[in-house]
Amino acid sequence: MVPAGLTAQGAGLAGDRVVAVGSTARVLVAAAARALRGVDCADLGHPTPPSRLLAAPEPVRRVAAARAAGRVALTAAQAAEVDGERVARWIVDQYPRERYPALVLGSPHAAAVHLAVALGVPWLPAGFEMSAHWTHGAVDRPGAALDQGAAFAARVLAGNPDLHVRQVHCPASRGALAGVTISLVARWRALPVAYARFLADRLTPRAVVLLVGDERRWPVSDSGQGHSFQLGSPASGLAPVDFHPDSPALRQVLRAAGGTGQGWEPPPVTAARESAEHGLEPGFTRALGHWARTRGHELRQVRTPHPGVLSAATADLYRRWLRRAGKSGDRLVVECGRLFDPWQVVRAGLVPYWCENATRRSVEEVEWWLAGSEPFSSVDVLPESPGMRSPALAGLPQWLAVAAFGRRRRALDRTAARGYPVASVATRRATEVLRGQPYDLPTPPPLSVDDALAGLRDAGAALGLAVS
Repeated sequence: MVPAGLTAQGAGLAGDRVVAVGSTARVLVAAAARALRGVDCADLGHPTPPSRLLAAPEPVRRVAAARAAGRVALTAAQAAEVDGERVARWIVDQYPRERYPALVLGSPHAAAVHLAVALGVPWLPAGFEMSAHWTHGAVDRPGAALDQGAAFAARVLAGNPDLHVRQVHCPASRGALAGVTISLVARWRALPVAYARFLADRLTPRAVVLLVGDERRWPVSDSGQGHSFQLGSPASGLAPVDFHPDSPALRQVLRAAGGTGQGWEPPPVTAARESAEHGLEPGFTRALGHWARTRGHELRQVRTPHPGVLSAATADLYRRWLRRAGKSGDRLVVECGRLFDPWQVVRAGLVPYWCENATRRSVEEVEWWLAGSEPFSSVDVLPESPGMRSPALAGLPQWLAVAAFGRRRRALDRTAARGYPVASVATRRATEVLRGQPYDLPTPPPLSVDDALAGLRDAGAALGLAVS
């Protein structure tokens, strides 16, 4: 849901129509903007199938999900109306018109949003996701998906030369939706004019600009025309080899998504270790650095090898921040996917750890971090159901094992767990759970950038987090 009055002016599609509903960056911006206003995420959600379908056969649920996705996907005719600058204006217009001592931007990661909220500053994404119609599509036809996506991307790029469009075909993370819609991540190759104006108008003199980058790599097919194709995703919890036609994991994924695997012919790879879909475009980083240097601002970079590293370092940073303010820093909330609420976290004095998704790999990362951390008195766990089955998913026993690290309170949200992994819940479910936590007011004074960077460096260096 987008508050009235936030639609940017100008030609083309409005930003809230272009950016995919429920996409990570969209949810993160909405949550960060609300937190800076002292508002929680009670009004946030994303389309979910009716509850009466939870007990329906898998094919029925797939059809319902496909219809819901089709209602909000962009058509081929709308591709030419996509305006990256208008999207950027829509994003920055969501934030309060104040002056800020810093800014956080970059790859979509909830820990980066928690960091921005602790600093009391906005968070901006370095790209945005789109979803496009794929008539007569199929999850097991990646070649046809590439053709469809290339045609759509060409129309987008014709009016947006400063974008790179990364297409991601991943039945392991999108399920049946990979056969009815095309998923595209538009990454800015230069600093959008709206961002440059926002920085110029809203930053205080000598404010620090903090760029957070996802350093994961993945094989891609790059046409060299501004469009690249990625088969699979690190967010799936699988490895690139698992998307080979002979992979048992792939066969299991395709069956769960309604495919047969008969047409699974991967396009040839042109770059074996390209940045994955949420990586930063080099041109964006250079343009941001040039802007900062010429205007007397300092650009600092935080590069994470995978999401769990930044989540662990940010959780440790929050614990130290809370304790310096005289709070216990002894209560943890483990968030997942879109189930998070940064304002409620600060209001309750919680330590947040964000899992990118519900894969075994993500959950194992939080388990290892908890095993090496000072114990928490309470642990609340919010597992986001992916809405599909996959061999890479963590089971509920693994999530329960995370909650078991709490010394006194061990809570796995029952509503989120009830239909796991096929019944998704809205973002506002995290707000409902966290509203039940006792208040721990007043909130701590904002972190300084120097303290934040020092804390991230101390907590993350051994895990591979690079702070420069």
